Amino acid sequence: MSQNGHPGGTDTAARDAEIAQEQEHVDTVYGRLDELRAVAVRAEKDGYNFSHARVPGAQYERDVFVYQAAKRLHTLDAEHEGLVFGRLDLDGDITRHIGRIGLRDAAQKPLLLDWRAPAAAPFYRATAADRMSVIRRRVIRSSGRTVLDISDDLLDTEHGEGELSVIGDGALMAALARARGERMKDIVATIQREQDEAIRAEARGVTMISGGPGTGKTVVALHRAAYLLYADRRRFEGGGVLVVGPSTVFLRYIERVLPSLGEDAAALYALGEFVDGAKAVRQDAPAVAAVKGAMRIRKVLSRAARLTPPTAPETLTIVYRGQVLRLGEPELTAARRAVHARNLQHNHAVTEAGRALLIALWRKAKERIESGLVPAEFSREVGHRNEFLDFLHRWWPELGPETVLRWLGDPRLLGQASQGALTRREVERVAASLTETDWSVSDIPLLDELAGLLGRPKAPKAARENLGDGIQELTTVQDRLFTRAARSERGADYDGYAHVVVDEAQDLSPMQWRMLGRRGRQASWTIVGDAAQSSWPDAGEARRARNEALGRLPRREFHLTTNYRNSAEIFEYAAESIRESVPDADIPKAVRRTGAVPVELRVPHGELPATVAERVKELLGQVEGTVGVITPATERDQVAGWLEPDERVHVMTALESKGLEFDAVVAVRPDRVAAESGPGVRYVVFTRATQFLTVVNSL
Repeated sequence: MSQNGHPGGTDTAARDAEIAQEQEHVDTVYGRLDELRAVAVRAEKDGYNFSHARVPGAQYERDVFVYQAAKRLHTLDAEHEGLVFGRLDLDGDITRHIGRIGLRDAAQKPLLLDWRAPAAAPFYRATAADRMSVIRRRVIRSSGRTVLDISDDLLDTEHGEGELSVIGDGALMAALARARGERMKDIVATIQREQDEAIRAEARGVTMISGGPGTGKTVVALHRAAYLLYADRRRFEGGGVLVVGPSTVFLRYIERVLPSLGEDAAALYALGEFVDGAKAVRQDAPAVAAVKGAMRIRKVLSRAARLTPPTAPETLTIVYRGQVLRLGEPELTAARRAVHARNLQHNHAVTEAGRALLIALWRKAKERIESGLVPAEFSREVGHRNEFLDFLHRWWPELGPETVLRWLGDPRLLGQASQGALTRREVERVAASLTETDWSVSDIPLLDELAGLLGRPKAPKAARENLGDGIQELTTVQDRLFTRAARSERGADYDGYAHVVVDEAQDLSPMQWRMLGRRGRQASWTIVGDAAQSSWPDAGEARRARNEALGRLPRREFHLTTNYRNSAEIFEYAAESIRESVPDADIPKAVRRTGAVPVELRVPHGELPATVAERVKELLGQVEGTVGVITPATERDQVAGWLEPDERVHVMTALESKGLEFDAVVAVRPDRVAAESGPGVRYVVFTRATQFLTVVNSL
């Protein structure tokens, strides 16, 4: 093949010829995909035809057969936009096409190499200095089954020149310039070497990924989850992969990345979702969140779990052999303390509570009845009386964490539980927050901690489902795998995950680290964060809680140094804002310039609504993608009312914007954001924009 161009330009005929060649291969891949899908459909149908099997071994074989067919069909049916996205031309006239899944033709010749396979690593790691046998690397951009464009890097100019066409200016810059939409896109076609090293790092232990805004930390972590599932499926799919994000808004943004990479076995949870039935999105005021997230709240919760329930009866009266036996508040308090001295979880201590009451009653009986008392007979007779059992279950009721945390909405009870751990002002603020009708994100770790202190109530035995006429429900492994999501299979309190991915880790409170630590006792970890963007006030305490959660696992660190999200103009403005308060902040290098400098406006307060609305309208005309309007926490609804509804406009608080990106951002009163949540959060706001940034403050 003759050289028809060079990096930076080529004639249309050469480009069209190369695109046609790639289209031919893409057509072959999709043709093979259709063939394999037809085979999988037939196999699944044949498996169900064995539903009459009655021999246990045959039933098992049928389930396995159907499961394998359904699993293969599920993989082939997955959303694969850009199924073929890369090509490597290697020494020895070897050509490999790289894609989202691996495929072979009927003769078992590779048609498509899975991007996670070791042989695909040079696509991401090869450089001109260390080309790993790569002569030319090509990125293929498609829509559906149609190739739209290609872009090449020539790594071996000595052997490639004159032999291979080189098309385009490089894929990365083109990808960076594309409009941002409602969902995060994968970077599987444009992963850079430093990112790939983190993605393919050893599975065991803890992988720490740091880097400033826009360095791709989140998407690298998600690609790492997909890579681990590919590299050791038995381990990671069996135990489960947990991906933790800061908010439900963030999870909606990233939820399509893993399926687009061929994986949907991971469980995605926001920090407000780890207690069944208590999903939280509301954020507490920073001062309240700081108290609820600190380690000292553990003492408060431990004492709260031992409080006498506010509805507990204050007197127990039993008539035995004509004598009235009465236990008042002092005796009942002493009995409760005796039970707590055994350090049992409340919900597992009802038997001990009954024993403590019987001992106290026995002592009363001995004072009043001179002879004929037998301890075993007394316990048996009194302990089976309805009035005693009724009292016991009111005095020592089964408690859920929600009930106990609601008690602390009473300042008197919260003060009793705090015993000096909280100041009077803190007691007032926290108690007031616990009277809200819904839970806050900061409440979820407290509920989780209380669940451990109280002990989970024993679940009733599930009734066996019957469909009538003595026919019991028949489900196959395939039904159970594909009709319910992995996270609902395991539940919010599942503690057997094989791998845990934590994004925006710099914001986690100590209590949130404890909550995640309970779910990752057997896990390896990927932890992603940037200290300069932190909203948590006590980094040292959070670090100690994180280290406790991780235990003695070996750790390795990867640092990402290039900002791919922001234009250099936007990032220079954002970096200046954080250097004022964090002089040693991790400042990556932005790789592209657009000429669009940030616009800074300061207007009278009364003109704020019109100014924001006008600027949003202008930006909608300038970008193809989304516009983020980011506000202080207390002003979100007010600002939303200033704007005309538009599906491309997203109004959110500064904390909700973490991890997201928009073509354009209007930052409303960022100085107020800094006062509320710290300069790191204002830095977050400025670095959400990829093309245009407008900062609007009031005079």
